[in-house]
Amino acid sequence: MSAARRVLERLLRKGERARLRGQSAPASLPMTGASAAEYLALSTLAEQEDFHAQVRLAERDGAISAQRDRHRDDGQRLLRLTVRDLDALAQHLGIALLDTRMAEARARLDGWLPRFPVIAEVLDAWAQGKGPGHGPESAADLADAARVVAARHADAGAERMLRRESVRLLGDSKRLEALTPWLALLIGGEVNASAPEREHVWSALGLRREPQPMLIAGTGTLVVDGTGLPLVRPYLGIPVERLDAVVTGARFLLTIENLASFHDAAACEGAADGLLVYTGGMPSPAWRRACARVLQALPDDVAVYHWGDIDEGGFRIAATLAAAMREAGHVVRPWLMSPQDLAPAEIEAARRPSATQLSAMLRWAQAAGWPDVAQVLTVRPLLLEQEALRARLPLQASAPSDTGSRHLHDRGVDRV
Repeated sequence: MSAARRVLERLLRKGERARLRGQSAPASLPMTGASAAEYLALSTLAEQEDFHAQVRLAERDGAISAQRDRHRDDGQRLLRLTVRDLDALAQHLGIALLDTRMAEARARLDGWLPRFPVIAEVLDAWAQGKGPGHGPESAADLADAARVVAARHADAGAERMLRRESVRLLGDSKRLEALTPWLALLIGGEVNASAPEREHVWSALGLRREPQPMLIAGTGTLVVDGTGLPLVRPYLGIPVERLDAVVTGARFLLTIENLASFHDAAACEGAADGLLVYTGGMPSPAWRRACARVLQALPDDVAVYHWGDIDEGGFRIAATLAAAMREAGHVVRPWLMSPQDLAPAEIEAARRPSATQLSAMLRWAQAAGWPDVAQVLTVRPLLLEQEALRARLPLQASAPSDTGSRHLHDRGVDRV
């Protein structure tokens, strides 16, 4: 790109900003080092003549006016360039103005507005010359992301492999990964929300890099394709779509966000008295359906807990789980996710969240139905991954019942 082209494009962008702000005075650029360093850096007569020739062409097209120093050298030295006709300047440069680009973006995205209202906020931001993405030029990416989310919602009962689904939906094995920020926006429904981890976004749509079994430890029998599979130590893994039911006499249910912590908890004394379930990070729709079948096996008075990271992602996962469990008629309680549940040494090892991180953590803790946790975090804010904590299990007073075998018999389920 020539030096003159770069300067003229800069003038065009300045003119567009002035139009967006409703300024009546025409935009201009002084030919100084701050605004037009390319011009002052011209070192040869040929370079200067080429620059001046391109400016004269823009003048001839009625796009700009140029102020020259008539008292120095040959009188061609430029002092200032001013927009005369912004549309003419855009046409001269072969660049579509924001109004034109916005019209194209709206035409591409209008059909998705009823399903994803957040797109209207994105369009408004673009019309003001703001993010997200690269302005209306990102409309194709956002439309592709909307198509992916819609397809995954229609297929929420199954988990799919990330790159295979990318090929199926978009014809490119890596295209879906590139769309992750837009997927997060459509799932979260907020333009300025902080972005969750990529894997959490994919999991929320039932997408995995590789097959992810549902890992369960504790007491009971899993009914898979009509066959009863007794839980074994340390745990049993099954495809989430294949779980028909659970028969258990567990005294508690504990869902666990991270794999290392699940393994530690499954090895704890007392694990056989409850049910421990690994969420695989952000639980997918298929996982949440399987979890609902686990919850159906529990009496209403059995306590349900979730243990995850004490950070924004951890509380976002907790809120997602809490919503799914409320639909199943259960309330989930926090386990080791409040500063008041931690030992002094554990608190000492924690980091302090930024104001933005803390605000998001409090919002998601409230969404999970944990106002007490939010209140404690407000007073004692901290960030702590659950792997930093020693695994320990909820204590229950009641003894485990022997209802599992009886319920299996009542269901007519074969045991293996």
